[in-house]
Amino acid sequence: MTPPVISIVAKSGTGKTTLLEKLIAEMKRRGYRVGAIKHDAHSFSIDHEGKDSWRLTQAGADTMLITSPAKIAMVKQNQGKEPDLDETVATYCRDVDIVLTEGFKRSSMPKIEVHRRERSATLLCRGAEYDSTLIAVASDEPLEIDVPAFDINDATGLCDLIETKFLS
Repeated sequence: MTPPVISIVAKSGTGKTTLLEKLIAEMKRRGYRVGAIKHDAHSFSIDHEGKDSWRLTQAGADTMLITSPAKIAMVKQNQGKEPDLDETVATYCRDVDIVLTEGFKRSSMPKIEVHRRERSATLLCRGAEYDSTLIAVASDEPLEIDVPAFDINDATGLCDLIETKFLS
């Protein structure tokens, strides 16, 4: 059984990572095991040139793992096709209670949108397109909207909502 997935979405520079940090810390405080997945629309590298792991990947390894008593990291070549979010969660996140993602605004997963008045006058999920998967908005200004609206810093309230809707 795969855990519930909630995607934190917003335009770049709005505060998705900051909110995610707060949500993860609050979920951990409540005793949950939390997975986090960050979407990157571009190519990225967690390897550093010259390191052994980088050298193994450069040599052609399709999957390269680094393990230690504290953690494990994997570099897996996608052959030009990004895996589906459902598939990623099912493969790598079965050992957690909930997965919080950053990005994946086009996914069918439930979403919390981060909104800052200075960044945008409209919401991604209630702008030109209506996204029915929106479950809440975290905003720095009061909003009249058809889903619960929370203060942008109210991780406790957002975790209460997540817990009630997905973990009870």
